[in-house]
Amino acid sequence: MSRVLVFGAGYLGRRLSRDLPNAVSSAADIADAPAVKTALAEHRPDVVVNAAGKTGKPNVDWCETHQSETYRSNVIGPLTLADACAAHGVHLVHLGSGCIFYGPSPSAGGFREDDFANPISFYSRTKYAADLVLSKLAHVAIARLRMPIDATPHPRNLITKLAGYPVVVDVENSATVVQDLVTAVARMVEVKPSGVFHVVNPGILRHRDLIALYRELVDPGHQAELVPAGDLLKRGLIQAARSNCLLASDRLADIGVQLRPMDVALRDAMEHYAQASE
Repeated sequence: MSRVLVFGAGYLGRRLSRDLPNAVSSAADIADAPAVKTALAEHRPDVVVNAAGKTGKPNVDWCETHQSETYRSNVIGPLTLADACAAHGVHLVHLGSGCIFYGPSPSAGGFREDDFANPISFYSRTKYAADLVLSKLAHVAIARLRMPIDATPHPRNLITKLAGYPVVVDVENSATVVQDLVTAVARMVEVKPSGVFHVVNPGILRHRDLIALYRELVDPGHQAELVPAGDLLKRGLIQAARSNCLLASDRLADIGVQLRPMDVALRDAMEHYAQASE
């Protein structure tokens, strides 16, 4: 069984280090080459999973005003880590973001892994900048996810986020249920593929459907105003335009991964979320 070292002590980093077989975590700064080298020498992993990076608190608007920190974590860090992994003969699984795509896709099934992105926010630009290099390295696999949905309440959980907003955009998106992300990353650890994989649950996530399911299973009295895409920016409630897009995840089949349909996975997550909220 492969020894796995997970970088990143945030929401997904903690989850992956807990749930991946034979995994340990490191809080080392991935942009600090000596610190990364020390961590690799100490743990001697077969595979590194990079869940480190800046997404901004409370949201990606933070990245617009903290560009140096964001660039260092999301661009310099992954490239430093990839360089160290190459030197040590270690495979790297890097968590990317589907938020690099904006608007309708050129194909009916959603944006594909090799489509050129059109990032707008500074956060999405940094994620794509790293992808452009990492996607061409033989010892790197990129797991692109979108808007994590989880069974446990957490500020980074899309359920918690949308339930906390009095105003929600009425849009369609692809999203990733965290339980299924763990399944996909575990498979990548096992087979060590190269290139980009869209790790999103098949199907469309409509924000109105998530809110309706939240009202059905968690809080019958919950209220939220649904508004068109772009309305939050016009109202000055956000600083940077948000990505709303659909991603094709067909390439996961190449490594033997079939994620649950979005409607099935969302209901399962929401049922457990309701239990955890009691």
